[in-house]
This record gives sequence, C-alpha cells and structure tokens, in this order.
Amino acid sequence: MTPADVSAALAAAVGAAEAPVSVRGPGVYASPVALRMGLDAEAVAERVRSRPGIQGVSVVRGLLVVRVEAGALAAGIVAEGPRYGAARVPRGEWREWPRTFANPGFCVRFAYARAAWVRRWAADLGVGAGEPVGYAGDELTLLGVLAEMPGRSAQAEREGDARVFQAYLERLAGAYHDVHEGCPALPRGDEKPGAVHAARVTLAEAARIALANGLYMIGETPRERI
Repeated sequence: MTPADVSAALAAAVGAAEAPVSVRGPGVYASPVALRMGLDAEAVAERVRSRPGIQGVSVVRGLLVVRVEAGALAAGIVAEGPRYGAARVPRGEWREWPRTFANPGFCVRFAYARAAWVRRWAADLGVGAGEPVGYAGDELTLLGVLAEMPGRSAQAEREGDARVFQAYLERLAGAYHDVHEGCPALPRGDEKPGAVHAARVTLAEAARIALANGLYMIGETPRERI
C-alpha cells in the first residue's frame, strides 16, 4: 500500500474527503484524523483494521498508527507507474558535473540510470519483478524514504521551493545506491535467480519510478544512460 492508499482507507473509515498521514517508518503511518474530527480513535481503528492490506492499527495519544506490509509500498508504486506532466516547482542549482558521488546532481541522475539498468538487464536475464517481501536493512531504509515522497512533493508545491525537494531526492538516491550495491537485484556469477532477486527487481523498479517522478516534477526528463 502507498501512503495514498492508507490515507484513502482512513478517510473512508471516518467519512471524510481526505485523511492526512505522516511516515513513521517503513510500513508505518500516523494520522490525526480522529483527533481533528473529534471521533473515538479506538472505534475508528477497529473499522480500519478490517480493510485489505492493513496489518494493524493502534492508537497512540489519539493518533491512529497504521501498519502495513512495508514491501507493499514498492508494489503500489510500480502499479501506479511514472506520472508525466509539466514541472510543478522550479529546479534549483543542480549540476551534473563533476560526475562523482560527492556531486548531488550527478548522484540523483545516476541513481535513476542505475535503476533503469537493473530493469533492462533483468528483462534480458529473465528475472521478472516478484512479490515484494523479505526486505531488510538498507532495503527497509529505502522503503522508508520512498514513503516520504507524497508529503515532500506536496510541501515543495505548497512552498514553491525546489531546494527541500531536491534534498529529498538526494536522500532517495543515496538510499537506492546503498541498496544497488549491497543488495544486488541480479544474480552474480553462477548464482541462480530466485525469489530474493525478483523482490529486489520490484524494489529497484519502484525506486526508478519514484526518481523519474521527482525529476519530472522539477522539469527534467530522466535519462537511462548518462
């Protein structure tokens, strides 16, 4: 489930047009919707627990804390696909050169290119995207950063300032580079492709789409090769 899916489930439970959610960790979201509407949070939690994809709901100081399978976020992003459109915030200074990891502009563009590389090679090797389960360590960190994207993009549009959003994309790129290097999506040497590789292909594709959406948002067309 994406943050939008969690928000929609909460909104339906309270009969509201929308329900704000904030990211508390991979697969963990908090919402003040019950407090804001003066509703019994425990009663709302009970209604939300029965919704598909929800693993659990607790109440912490009036906030609804919703837990979902962390990997479901990756599947949700892949299902939605990239969102093309006009730039929504102006791009700040973000040079591509020098092409080193110390340069944020290159780091983000290269992260997209790396994820696109995984997509191409996975297709060539017959490693399809698989069920997004079994993630740990850096993979969970990446999922947590991916979950922040709706809130960060909304903030950038509201404030009309790309600097905070570009800083977010830099964190997202860094998290993906860690996963790309430490949790390879493709088998190495004589290794046979398995479920772990298929799950990582799904995660790489989710990162690719999120990075593409972020680049489109600041008026840049992502490139698969740089």
